[in-house]
Amino acid sequence: MSVTAVTTNHNILNKNDTGDHFDVDAVRHDFPALGREMNDKELVYLDTAASALKSKAVIQAMTQLMEGPYSNIHRGLYEMSQTTTLLYEGARSKVANFINANSENEIVFTRNGTEAINLLARTWGLQNLQEGDRIILTELEHHANIVPWHMLREELGIILEFAKIDELGNFDLEDFKAKLELPNVKLASFAHISNALGTVLPVKEMVSLAKSKGITTIIDGCQGIMHGSVDVQDLGCDFYIFSSHKLYGPSGIGVLYGRYEMLNALPPYQGGGDMIETVDYDKITYAEAPARFEAGTPAIIEAVGLGASIDYLSSLGMDNIEAHEEEIYSHLLDEMSKIDRVKLISQASSRKSVVSFLINGAHPSDVATLLDKQGVAVRVGHHCAEPLMKRLGLENGTIRASVGIYTSKQDITRFIEALNKTIRFL
Repeated sequence: MSVTAVTTNHNILNKNDTGDHFDVDAVRHDFPALGREMNDKELVYLDTAASALKSKAVIQAMTQLMEGPYSNIHRGLYEMSQTTTLLYEGARSKVANFINANSENEIVFTRNGTEAINLLARTWGLQNLQEGDRIILTELEHHANIVPWHMLREELGIILEFAKIDELGNFDLEDFKAKLELPNVKLASFAHISNALGTVLPVKEMVSLAKSKGITTIIDGCQGIMHGSVDVQDLGCDFYIFSSHKLYGPSGIGVLYGRYEMLNALPPYQGGGDMIETVDYDKITYAEAPARFEAGTPAIIEAVGLGASIDYLSSLGMDNIEAHEEEIYSHLLDEMSKIDRVKLISQASSRKSVVSFLINGAHPSDVATLLDKQGVAVRVGHHCAEPLMKRLGLENGTIRASVGIYTSKQDITRFIEALNKTIRFL
């Protein structure tokens, strides 16, 4: 099987020639999981923010590789290995094009977004931070963008500052500006979109403000990458990270984008095969980026799946996807606002995809359990944002519904019906 065969076959599945029209029914047909039932009910999947479902294009590309030329990459001289290498490196090029990186050499494959941030903490952080230095985060961050920096705080004695949000869930840009004026600020690391509230941060402006003071920037794009076009050169950030499984690709692989001059200045993260130039008993030289950060056999099949997902999403058009999701999200908010006992946690002026809510007088877990019995999948708890939940006084967390490219108005109707039924029961 050739590289062309894999590409052509999964492109055949991209039946949605949408132009200016987004055909959600055709999109739903491309996701086999939506054809299953949950608790003998038609599935309403509203947990895309946790992990997106997988398209036929992704499943087919991965299956064809496993059934065909799969082998280890980079050093095999036989046809199977060379074909698999082309597929793997082709996926890197697709990622670079998708986010408008300057080169595929600015793309490092990791296990997930969390590992990408840990990689930066253990390389850039140890290389550039010392006791008394400051990192600016925000109150909206996922644990993945808090815990690695806390570990450095414990190790190095650095100081973590958290830019605030207001009581409606809006990001306080003025507080961020003020914190940039504090002494010894070396890094600003912040979410593109809050996974818990859906708040969209003004990341381009934040990067510009930080750069004007010589401060390095990291954007956690795990909730931003799938909801619209991302152009890292336009954003101007030093690093941008995301996970494949949020982008309708497989789990087990993530992406670290870094400006090449910054990536190539970092020390290795892990040691092993593929990340070296030469090894002797008394010395070692390391490979250039990105190979320097990809020790051992990588997630080959998963990389090909990620590349297939990017092809699929690109065939739909990210602008079309964004417009569809905004329409569905607005409809969801409108319908939920009509229910008396529903308390929407965020009223932020700029929100996307995610609705965190409570039912007055009911425990979030009870609500989610009853929704599950009716075939509705939502998330419940702290959403790996425990400091934010404490900041908002939400000891038991929230119920979170999140939309994706396959979410339809019929999904929202069924969710609202199930939610009303749940409220009557409780």
